[in-house]
Amino acid sequence: MFVQRTTSARKGGKTYVSFLVRESFRTPKGPRSRTVCNITGLPAATRELIAASLQGQTCLAVKQCQLHEALDYGGLVVLNEAWRRFGLQELLAGLGSERQRGLLKAVIFSRLLFPCAKLSLAPQAQGTWLAQACGLAADESFAEDDLYYAMDQLNGHWADLEKRLYARAFPQAVRLVLYDLTSVYFEGHGPRSLARYGYSRDHRGDRPQILLAVATDTEGVPLHVAVLRGNRADARTLQGLLRVLRRRFGITEATFVFDGGLSGRLNLAALAEAGLGFVTRLSAATLKGLAAELGLEKQLELGDRQGLLEITHEGKRYVVAGGRWRQQRDQDRRQSRLAKAEAALQRLATRQRRKVDAPKLASQAGRTLERLKAHKYFTYQVDAATGQLKWERRAELIEQEAQLDGWYLLHTNEPEARCSKAQVLNHYKGLLEVEEAFCELKSYLEVRPVYHRRPDRVINHVRLCFLAYWLSARLGREWRAKGEKEEVPRILRQLQTIRVGRLKLGAEVHQTMMTQIPKPLNDQLRKLGLTALFAAPPKL
Repeated sequence: MFVQRTTSARKGGKTYVSFLVRESFRTPKGPRSRTVCNITGLPAATRELIAASLQGQTCLAVKQCQLHEALDYGGLVVLNEAWRRFGLQELLAGLGSERQRGLLKAVIFSRLLFPCAKLSLAPQAQGTWLAQACGLAADESFAEDDLYYAMDQLNGHWADLEKRLYARAFPQAVRLVLYDLTSVYFEGHGPRSLARYGYSRDHRGDRPQILLAVATDTEGVPLHVAVLRGNRADARTLQGLLRVLRRRFGITEATFVFDGGLSGRLNLAALAEAGLGFVTRLSAATLKGLAAELGLEKQLELGDRQGLLEITHEGKRYVVAGGRWRQQRDQDRRQSRLAKAEAALQRLATRQRRKVDAPKLASQAGRTLERLKAHKYFTYQVDAATGQLKWERRAELIEQEAQLDGWYLLHTNEPEARCSKAQVLNHYKGLLEVEEAFCELKSYLEVRPVYHRRPDRVINHVRLCFLAYWLSARLGREWRAKGEKEEVPRILRQLQTIRVGRLKLGAEVHQTMMTQIPKPLNDQLRKLGLTALFAAPPKL
């Protein structure tokens, strides 16, 4: 049977359309058809359902059609393709069993997409394509102990793995190395051999911590990570890095860029002795002392603020850099501190007291100024006779400081023929990328807080985060070349909204399907050259 559409014309120019259900049958004279019923009076949608049904198609109510076993997919397929393309599967080939390598891969992917503790990986992985992306069974348990045993496979293999990562990321020798430190605190006591109380960059001096030392290239792709005791002095970390980079990566000619906390005399001497260049930032006190020793001509040039100022003093090369924005920032910061300090001193001076204790009042004023970082701007005293707190600004010091607003001092041993003053500044600005790398390493990947108790597992936890960051940095380097400025983890998490699943019609499960990709995401995929990954859904 079939639905036939017929038209008939009548007098007056009117045309009538009819829909008839017809049945075919055979006769001795050949095939014939007859009308079973007239469905012209039914709604158009009903007529279409009857026609489709007669053609052998199955028709179901909309509520009986659903995407079965839908999984978050987009970010994982991008990571899986990058994992294959960067050769990480081959790098990890000698570590443990195939399942343990899959679990390591799952932990690394999870750091970028949904950072969590090992205990939380199983619930976080539910509803995602993580297990299939890592070559694991769809019902993988991600048991905590299994994840720990997989992490343990890194023991004894890391130096070789890091060396091969370097070879893949940098076919040509690295000529500029950016180096910086950060701290990561523990929840609890942490391993005795690593956890120490020290200067906390997380402002958690109440927690034992470790130090992370990371070296990267100018684009933020990491070369090396080291886990150090939490009370290690910054200046005592650089020489160990130099030995590792020379022995492990063969770096014998490079320029190192690092911040002022590492620019001790012994470190600079070690770099010079090894024939390595350096660019570092020196303290404001050093800049002030150097400015005082300059001739009048250089001091006037410093005040003009027209550009970079290069100075050679006592055989050492310096570059003074800065700008109007930094000058305004320093002025606003100082004015804010002065205003807050005077308001706090005024409150102390006008407070009603039964009896004035002059030493105590002076101590309170000093502590208040220290807390507001304004102690150097004021002189103060308590009148012994009246008990009145008096203070005044140190106008000469404030004026001297204002003359250096916006400026900072860079020091290098690179000759001008090989590194101009503009290049010195650009090298130091590249260090900001390392600081951003630390923000990404600690925020997006959530290295902190650390809950492990065994030293080797603390170190392996950091190494897995390092591998996740290495993967992210390599993708970021490719995507920046295509004009993308957004962070890689943020893009990956947006792509995770693309889902795949099986189409379920009634009680039957049919082919795999992918959700429709929104236009903004589709435009971004096209920009990054990733559309081929989403041309067809995977097999589930």
